Amino acid sequence: MNSQAFDRLIKALLDGDQSVAVAEAVDLRNAGVDNEQIIIGGIETAMGKLEAKCTVEQFNLLEIMLAGRAVTGVIKALYPDGPPPATRETVALASLEGDVHDLGKNIVKTVLLAKGYRVVDCGKDCPLETLIDKAEREGARTICISGLITSIMPLVRQVLPMLQIRGLTGIKVLAGGAALKQASANSLNVHYVADSVFDCVRYLEESTGQAPVQSQ
Repeated sequence: MNSQAFDRLIKALLDGDQSVAVAEAVDLRNAGVDNEQIIIGGIETAMGKLEAKCTVEQFNLLEIMLAGRAVTGVIKALYPDGPPPATRETVALASLEGDVHDLGKNIVKTVLLAKGYRVVDCGKDCPLETLIDKAEREGARTICISGLITSIMPLVRQVLPMLQIRGLTGIKVLAGGAALKQASANSLNVHYVADSVFDCVRYLEESTGQAPVQSQ
């Protein structure tokens, strides 16, 4: 049953049918499927299929916009109460310059906020200098880069050298998304490549050993 429900959710997301996508996600929740499974098995799977279609020949901005709206609707249905107060470290998040897709980035933002992290969203099509400036100014301990297209890989490789030039050697760099997760951490010159948004969260928790900080 869940397999067919996931298939329907993925199809609705790719079709940009927000109402059906939300209904399928809610049905999965009511059947006992948790948010992590719905996001990885449904949303992230749909995004991977969408990325495969985003070639120069098949690029369709309207299709991406409609899928993005459907994804946003599902995320809001999964987290109806919004994020809790930030009790964990600051994470700077961006899709780098040349990548105008923000579906993956927004999913990462929502889940990190729900887990109690403070997120500085640097947006999509973000220049490297802007990302580094904001990370430094906001005291970020981690930079997360979400990538839906492979053409930004050369930019990803420049993040750590730019941090080193600024003396910001304590900031970790994570990459993920439909395109970037196909590469290794070594080839991207980052500390870690996350297979999913929850893999990203687990890495953050394990690498910092940081339990939620009690609010003052």
